[in-house]
Amino acid sequence: MGTPEFAVPSLEALLRRGHRVAAVVTQPDRPRGRGRAPRPSPVKEAATRAGIEVLQPESVRDPAFIARVRELAPDFLVVAAYGQILPEALLAVPRRHPVNVHASLLPAYRGAAPIQWAILNGETETGITLMVMDRGMDTGPVLLQRALEIGPDETFGELLPRMARLGAEVLVEGLDRLAAGEIQPMPQPGEGISLAPPIRPEMARVDWHTPAARLAGLLRALDPRPGAYTTWAGERLRLFRPFLPGGPAPTAPPGTVLSAGADGLVVAAADAPLGIRELQRPGGRRLPVADFLRGRPLAPGTRLSP
Repeated sequence: MGTPEFAVPSLEALLRRGHRVAAVVTQPDRPRGRGRAPRPSPVKEAATRAGIEVLQPESVRDPAFIARVRELAPDFLVVAAYGQILPEALLAVPRRHPVNVHASLLPAYRGAAPIQWAILNGETETGITLMVMDRGMDTGPVLLQRALEIGPDETFGELLPRMARLGAEVLVEGLDRLAAGEIQPMPQPGEGISLAPPIRPEMARVDWHTPAARLAGLLRALDPRPGAYTTWAGERLRLFRPFLPGGPAPTAPPGTVLSAGADGLVVAAADAPLGIRELQRPGGRRLPVADFLRGRPLAPGTRLSP
Protein backbone atom coordinates (compact mmCIF):
# COMPACT_ATOMS: atom_id res chain seq x y z
CA MET A 1 0.00 0.00 0.00
CA GLY A 2 1.75 3.14 -1.22
CA THR A 3 1.36 6.09 -3.55
CA PRO A 4 4.31 8.50 -4.17
CA GLU A 5 7.89 8.03 -5.34
CA PHE A 6 9.00 7.23 -1.78
CA ALA A 7 7.11 3.92 -1.87
CA VAL A 8 8.37 2.61 -5.22
CA PRO A 9 11.76 1.27 -3.98
CA SER A 10 9.95 -0.67 -1.23
CA LEU A 11 7.71 -2.40 -3.77
CA GLU A 12 10.63 -3.15 -6.05
CA ALA A 13 12.72 -4.50 -3.16
CA LEU A 14 9.96 -6.91 -2.14
CA LEU A 15 9.82 -8.24 -5.69
CA ARG A 16 13.60 -8.58 -5.96
CA ARG A 17 13.71 -10.48 -2.66
CA GLY A 18 11.16 -12.97 -4.01
CA HIS A 19 8.14 -12.01 -1.93
CA ARG A 20 4.83 -12.63 -3.66
CA VAL A 21 3.01 -9.31 -3.79
CA ALA A 22 -0.64 -10.34 -4.05
CA ALA A 23 -1.84 -6.83 -4.93
CA VAL A 24 -0.89 -3.18 -4.76
CA VAL A 25 -3.19 -0.59 -3.20
CA THR A 26 -2.68 3.02 -4.20
CA GLN A 27 -4.63 6.26 -4.39
CA PRO A 28 -6.98 6.83 -7.37
CA ASP A 29 -5.54 8.53 -10.42
CA ARG A 30 -5.33 12.28 -9.74
CA PRO A 31 -4.88 15.33 -11.99
CA ARG A 32 -1.18 16.10 -12.36
CA GLY A 33 1.08 18.11 -14.60
CA ARG A 34 0.33 21.17 -16.69
CA GLY A 35 -2.65 19.65 -18.45
CA ARG A 36 -4.15 18.48 -15.12
CA ALA A 37 -5.19 15.21 -16.73
CA PRO A 38 -5.69 12.24 -14.37
CA ARG A 39 -2.46 10.28 -14.07
CA PRO A 40 -1.54 7.13 -12.16
CA SER A 41 0.55 7.31 -9.04
CA PRO A 42 4.23 6.29 -9.24
CA VAL A 43 3.38 3.11 -7.32
CA LYS A 44 0.61 2.19 -9.77
CA GLU A 45 3.02 2.67 -12.66
CA ALA A 46 5.56 0.36 -10.98
CA ALA A 47 2.92 -2.25 -10.18
CA THR A 48 1.59 -2.18 -13.74
CA ARG A 49 5.08 -2.76 -15.12
CA ALA A 50 5.39 -5.77 -12.81
CA GLY A 51 1.98 -7.18 -13.79
CA ILE A 52 0.50 -6.89 -10.29
CA GLU A 53 -3.18 -6.33 -9.57
CA VAL A 54 -3.83 -2.71 -8.57
CA LEU A 55 -6.63 -1.63 -6.22
CA GLN A 56 -7.55 2.07 -6.01
CA PRO A 57 -10.35 2.62 -3.50
CA GLU A 58 -11.55 6.17 -2.89
CA SER A 59 -11.80 5.13 0.75
CA VAL A 60 -10.08 2.23 2.51
CA ARG A 61 -13.22 1.98 4.65
CA ASP A 62 -15.22 0.74 1.64
CA PRO A 63 -16.59 -2.69 2.68
CA ALA A 64 -16.12 -4.07 -0.83
CA PHE A 65 -12.46 -3.10 -0.79
CA ILE A 66 -11.89 -4.65 2.66
CA ALA A 67 -13.63 -7.82 1.48
CA ARG A 68 -11.29 -8.00 -1.54
CA VAL A 69 -8.23 -7.68 0.70
CA ARG A 70 -9.60 -10.48 2.90
CA GLU A 71 -9.96 -12.65 -0.21
CA LEU A 72 -6.26 -12.11 -0.95
CA ALA A 73 -5.44 -13.51 2.54
CA PRO A 74 -2.10 -11.70 2.91
CA ASP A 75 0.52 -12.54 5.51
CA PHE A 76 1.43 -8.85 5.72
CA LEU A 77 0.05 -5.49 4.77
CA VAL A 78 3.07 -3.36 3.86
CA VAL A 79 2.36 0.37 3.97
CA ALA A 80 4.72 3.07 2.69
CA ALA A 81 3.34 6.61 2.32
CA TYR A 82 -0.07 5.39 1.22
CA GLY A 83 -2.06 8.51 2.08
CA GLN A 84 -5.09 7.26 4.04
CA ILE A 85 -5.53 6.18 7.67
CA LEU A 86 -6.35 2.48 7.80
CA PRO A 87 -9.38 1.33 9.82
CA GLU A 88 -9.09 -1.43 12.39
CA ALA A 89 -11.08 -3.76 10.12
CA LEU A 90 -8.24 -3.55 7.57
CA LEU A 91 -5.42 -3.72 10.11
CA ALA A 92 -6.90 -7.01 11.34
CA VAL A 93 -6.76 -8.69 7.91
CA PRO A 94 -3.11 -9.89 7.59
CA ARG A 95 -2.14 -13.20 9.14
CA ARG A 96 1.07 -11.78 10.58
CA HIS A 97 1.21 -7.99 10.82
CA PRO A 98 0.32 -4.72 9.12
CA VAL A 99 3.69 -2.98 8.89
CA ASN A 100 4.61 0.58 7.98
CA VAL A 101 7.82 2.01 6.51
CA HIS A 102 7.96 5.36 8.31
CA ALA A 103 10.46 8.08 7.39
CA SER A 104 11.70 9.03 10.85
CA LEU A 105 13.24 7.52 13.95
CA LEU A 106 10.06 7.04 15.92
CA PRO A 107 8.73 8.29 18.27
CA ALA A 108 10.12 11.48 16.71
CA TYR A 109 8.12 13.00 13.86
CA ARG A 110 4.95 10.98 13.86
CA GLY A 111 2.72 12.09 11.02
CA ALA A 112 2.46 12.83 7.32
CA ALA A 113 5.57 14.95 6.64
CA PRO A 114 8.47 13.63 8.75
CA ILE A 115 11.22 14.36 6.22
CA GLN A 116 10.21 17.99 5.72
CA TRP A 117 9.84 18.70 9.43
CA ALA A 118 13.23 17.14 10.26
CA ILE A 119 14.90 19.49 7.75
CA LEU A 120 12.82 22.49 8.81
CA ASN A 121 13.79 21.97 12.44
CA GLY A 122 17.49 21.78 11.65
CA GLU A 123 17.97 18.10 12.48
CA THR A 124 21.29 16.57 11.45
CA GLU A 125 19.99 12.98 11.57
CA THR A 126 16.82 11.17 10.62
CA GLY A 127 16.14 7.59 9.59
CA ILE A 128 13.65 4.84 8.82
CA THR A 129 11.45 2.92 11.23
CA LEU A 130 9.73 -0.34 10.32
CA MET A 131 6.84 -0.61 12.73
CA VAL A 132 3.73 -2.69 13.37
CA MET A 133 0.66 -0.55 12.74
CA ASP A 134 -1.98 -0.01 15.37
CA ARG A 135 -4.99 2.29 15.59
CA GLY A 136 -2.85 5.33 16.51
CA MET A 137 -0.89 7.69 14.25
CA ASP A 138 2.54 6.02 13.97
CA THR A 139 2.32 4.78 17.56
CA GLY A 140 2.80 1.06 17.01
CA PRO A 141 5.68 -1.14 18.17
CA VAL A 142 9.02 -0.90 16.39
CA LEU A 143 10.57 -3.80 14.47
CA LEU A 144 13.72 -2.19 13.07
CA GLN A 145 15.33 1.24 12.76
CA ARG A 146 18.21 2.64 10.74
CA ALA A 147 19.61 6.17 11.04
CA LEU A 148 20.64 8.47 8.18
CA GLU A 149 22.63 11.71 8.31
CA ILE A 150 21.09 14.86 6.85
CA GLY A 151 23.61 16.94 4.92
CA PRO A 152 24.04 20.56 6.06
CA ASP A 153 22.59 21.94 2.80
CA GLU A 154 20.45 18.94 1.82
CA THR A 155 16.96 19.67 0.52
CA PHE A 156 13.80 17.61 0.76
CA GLY A 157 14.16 16.69 -2.91
CA GLU A 158 17.69 15.40 -2.31
CA LEU A 159 16.97 13.57 0.94
CA LEU A 160 13.76 11.89 -0.27
CA PRO A 161 15.35 9.35 -2.66
CA ARG A 162 18.03 8.47 -0.09
CA MET A 163 15.29 7.86 2.48
CA ALA A 164 13.28 5.81 -0.01
CA ARG A 165 16.25 3.54 -0.72
CA LEU A 166 16.94 3.11 3.00
CA GLY A 167 13.25 2.39 3.59
CA ALA A 168 13.36 -0.43 1.05
CA GLU A 169 16.47 -1.91 2.68
CA VAL A 170 14.95 -1.76 6.17
CA LEU A 171 11.69 -3.29 4.94
CA VAL A 172 13.16 -6.42 3.38
CA GLU A 173 15.69 -6.87 6.20
CA GLY A 174 12.96 -6.47 8.78
CA LEU A 175 10.62 -8.98 7.13
CA ASP A 176 13.43 -11.52 6.75
CA ARG A 177 14.52 -11.14 10.37
CA LEU A 178 10.92 -11.27 11.58
CA ALA A 179 10.36 -14.50 9.67
CA ALA A 180 13.55 -15.94 11.18
CA GLY A 181 12.45 -15.00 14.71
CA GLU A 182 15.41 -12.63 15.13
CA ILE A 183 13.36 -9.57 16.06
CA GLN A 184 10.18 -8.89 17.99
CA PRO A 185 7.99 -5.79 18.08
CA MET A 186 9.14 -3.41 20.81
CA PRO A 187 6.93 -0.62 22.23
CA GLN A 188 8.00 2.91 21.40
CA PRO A 189 9.53 4.87 24.28
CA GLY A 190 7.37 7.44 26.01
CA GLU A 191 10.00 10.16 25.66
CA GLY A 192 11.10 12.04 22.55
CA ILE A 193 7.66 12.16 20.91
CA SER A 194 7.17 14.84 18.26
CA LEU A 195 4.71 15.38 15.43
CA ALA A 196 5.05 16.02 11.70
CA PRO A 197 1.68 17.27 10.44
CA PRO A 198 1.03 17.90 6.74
CA ILE A 199 2.77 20.88 5.14
CA ARG A 200 0.12 23.59 4.77
CA PRO A 201 0.18 25.97 1.77
CA GLU A 202 0.50 29.03 4.02
CA MET A 203 3.75 27.69 5.45
CA ALA A 204 5.47 28.42 2.13
CA ARG A 205 5.20 32.19 2.59
CA VAL A 206 8.43 33.56 4.09
CA ASP A 207 8.14 35.71 7.19
CA TRP A 208 11.35 37.76 7.26
CA HIS A 209 10.90 38.39 11.00
CA THR A 210 11.98 34.75 11.51
CA PRO A 211 15.59 33.83 12.50
CA ALA A 212 17.80 33.20 9.47
CA ALA A 213 18.66 29.60 10.38
CA ARG A 214 14.98 28.74 10.67
CA LEU A 215 14.28 30.31 7.28
CA ALA A 216 17.13 28.34 5.74
CA GLY A 217 15.53 25.14 7.07
CA LEU A 218 12.17 26.19 5.64
CA LEU A 219 13.61 26.81 2.16
CA ARG A 220 15.37 23.44 2.17
CA ALA A 221 12.31 21.60 3.51
CA LEU A 222 10.03 22.99 0.77
CA ASP A 223 12.48 22.43 -2.10
CA PRO A 224 11.43 21.47 -4.77
CA ARG A 225 7.76 21.64 -3.78
CA PRO A 226 5.85 23.70 -2.98
CA GLY A 227 8.80 26.12 -2.80
CA ALA A 228 9.06 28.88 -0.20
CA TYR A 229 8.26 32.32 -1.55
CA THR A 230 8.28 36.02 -0.86
CA THR A 231 6.57 38.86 -2.74
CA TRP A 232 8.44 41.30 -4.96
CA ALA A 233 7.04 43.76 -7.50
CA GLY A 234 3.56 42.33 -6.97
CA GLU A 235 4.41 38.72 -7.79
CA ARG A 236 5.60 35.65 -5.95
CA LEU A 237 9.31 35.06 -5.99
CA ARG A 238 10.32 31.53 -5.00
CA LEU A 239 13.54 31.13 -3.06
CA PHE A 240 15.89 28.14 -3.22
CA ARG A 241 19.37 27.06 -2.09
CA PRO A 242 19.74 29.10 1.11
CA PHE A 243 23.02 29.75 2.92
CA LEU A 244 24.06 31.63 6.03
CA PRO A 245 26.70 34.24 5.08
CA GLY A 246 27.39 35.20 8.70
CA GLY A 247 28.23 38.68 9.85
CA PRO A 248 26.55 41.01 12.33
CA ALA A 249 22.83 41.35 12.77
CA PRO A 250 21.43 43.59 10.02
CA THR A 251 20.42 47.13 10.92
CA ALA A 252 18.00 47.21 7.98
CA PRO A 253 14.40 46.02 8.53
CA PRO A 254 13.71 42.31 7.95
CA GLY A 255 13.08 41.60 4.28
CA THR A 256 15.54 44.25 3.04
CA VAL A 257 17.91 43.21 0.25
CA LEU A 258 21.43 43.73 1.58
CA SER A 259 23.31 42.67 -1.55
CA ALA A 260 22.67 40.98 -4.88
CA GLY A 261 25.34 39.59 -7.16
CA ALA A 262 27.12 36.55 -8.49
CA ASP A 263 27.43 35.05 -4.99
CA GLY A 264 23.69 35.22 -4.40
CA LEU A 265 20.99 37.36 -2.90
CA VAL A 266 21.45 38.37 0.75
CA VAL A 267 18.38 39.51 2.70
CA ALA A 268 17.96 40.74 6.26
CA ALA A 269 16.16 38.23 8.47
CA ALA A 270 15.22 38.69 12.13
CA ASP A 271 18.65 38.07 13.62
CA ALA A 272 21.14 37.63 10.77
CA PRO A 273 21.48 37.79 6.98
CA LEU A 274 20.05 34.99 4.87
CA GLY A 275 21.66 34.13 1.55
CA ILE A 276 19.77 32.68 -1.43
CA ARG A 277 21.44 31.15 -4.47
CA GLU A 278 18.46 30.46 -6.77
CA LEU A 279 15.27 32.38 -7.63
CA GLN A 280 12.16 31.58 -9.65
CA ARG A 281 9.44 33.86 -11.01
CA PRO A 282 5.90 32.55 -11.72
CA GLY A 283 5.96 30.47 -14.90
CA GLY A 284 9.74 30.71 -15.14
CA ARG A 285 12.64 28.38 -14.46
CA ARG A 286 14.77 28.25 -11.36
CA LEU A 287 17.82 30.37 -12.04
CA PRO A 288 21.07 31.12 -10.26
CA VAL A 289 20.82 34.60 -8.81
CA ALA A 290 23.44 35.96 -11.23
CA ASP A 291 21.38 34.80 -14.23
CA PHE A 292 18.14 36.06 -12.71
CA LEU A 293 19.61 39.53 -12.13
CA ARG A 294 20.50 39.93 -15.81
CA GLY A 295 16.82 40.26 -16.62
CA ARG A 296 15.45 41.66 -13.35
CA PRO A 297 17.84 43.78 -11.26
CA LEU A 298 17.27 43.65 -7.51
CA ALA A 299 18.99 46.63 -5.93
CA PRO A 300 20.20 46.71 -2.32
CA GLY A 301 17.61 48.43 -0.19
CA THR A 302 14.66 46.76 -1.97
CA ARG A 303 12.07 45.46 0.47
CA LEU A 304 10.69 41.98 -0.02
CA SER A 305 7.23 41.47 1.45
CA PRO A 306 5.91 38.38 3.24
